[in-house]
Amino acid sequence: MSKIHETLQKYILADGLRPVFDVEKSHGSYLFDASSGKEFLDLFSFFATQPVAFNHPMLRSGDFTEKIAKHAIHRPSLSDIYTEEYAEFVDTFVRHTNSNEHFSHYFFIEGGTLGVENALKVAMDWKTRKNLSRGIEGKGNQIIHFRNAFHGRSGYTLSMTNTFDPRKYQYFARHPWPRIEEPALSFPCDDKVIRSVEEKEHKALEQIKKSLQDHQDDIAALIIEPIQGEGGDQHFRNEFFLQLRQLADQHEFLLIFDEVQTGIGLTGKMWCFEHFDIKPDLIAYGKKVQVAGCAASTRVDEVPDNVFHTSSRINSTWGGNLVDMIRCQRYLEIIEKEKLIENAATMGNYFVEQLQQWAKEKNQIHNVRGRGLMIAFDFETSEKRNIAMKTLWDKGIIILACGPKSLRIRPHLDLSKQDIDHAMNIISDHVKG
Repeated sequence: MSKIHETLQKYILADGLRPVFDVEKSHGSYLFDASSGKEFLDLFSFFATQPVAFNHPMLRSGDFTEKIAKHAIHRPSLSDIYTEEYAEFVDTFVRHTNSNEHFSHYFFIEGGTLGVENALKVAMDWKTRKNLSRGIEGKGNQIIHFRNAFHGRSGYTLSMTNTFDPRKYQYFARHPWPRIEEPALSFPCDDKVIRSVEEKEHKALEQIKKSLQDHQDDIAALIIEPIQGEGGDQHFRNEFFLQLRQLADQHEFLLIFDEVQTGIGLTGKMWCFEHFDIKPDLIAYGKKVQVAGCAASTRVDEVPDNVFHTSSRINSTWGGNLVDMIRCQRYLEIIEKEKLIENAATMGNYFVEQLQQWAKEKNQIHNVRGRGLMIAFDFETSEKRNIAMKTLWDKGIIILACGPKSLRIRPHLDLSKQDIDHAMNIISDHVKG
């Protein structure tokens, strides 16, 4: 145990990952462990929050380090005190992430959970005001969500999080909102899988319709992760999303995509919803954005005095963090300049192909799946998955679990073919299914 861990354990539950991050010596896709002097190939990127590799030259340039250092001295309450840099960030963020001009309203806060939380508040306000305009009082606060979802660990989000690990939600007070069985795909997607998923989709849609019937006028929104991350990297079909869009329009609730993990290029598109033939009414974002928040389409303007037009309906003291916003702006500039979303798509396809080939040859893993660099694969049991994860750690790869028996890959967007080949050499030599 390192001295760092010993110190922390005196005061906090320091049961996190083993390496002690050396910010100076880490480079590219390799995290340097100050406690052991060992380099790790980083396939987790701080829980998918770091868009580019360590010590990128544009993050070490004098103009950037001077700018970010200057603004680390003070922390303005951006909800009421504005700065030139704040305006630059918001303008950059919208230009880079809203190329189709679908979203017209934005809100910034800290932490993906609160990004989701405020998206829910947008929907509740919208639905309740619609009801009031028709003389319906006391309704408009329920949220349809899915089994194996992870949307956060506080407030409203805790009522929807229900992954395989009950430690994250058991014994905490939660709302009994409608929970739908998720019609997830398995891979490879042959005709048998499609038929099975179509049956699951039909069942899920019937459950949604029953919830709408049982809770008439009380459903404010349906929320879904376009790929369920913590719940096991579960993918859904375009056809299912189209049905959700249709139901949202027919029954006057908002369709929310939780893009906290999938957003900012990880799946080979800026937002994961761009892979599909629908557009949500709201998205929640965080992680790679460095701050968090939500964005809404003009559908919310069906209610004139919605939360984006009424002061203090949604707000916070800090309104995000200016230092994080400055860093995010530079990340977005790097992503655009180096075409890293395209790289995520290309390298993701290559990584998945290599894993599929190895799975076919050695039969050690199955259900290899991915969009862009959001990749996962399964083992027969949780125990075999855990052994494989420990083995990879021992061999110098940082990789994490998801779902009951999956390993997930969450690298930086500038992952190279050489990095993937290095990872595959270790995986193929040492992982046993």
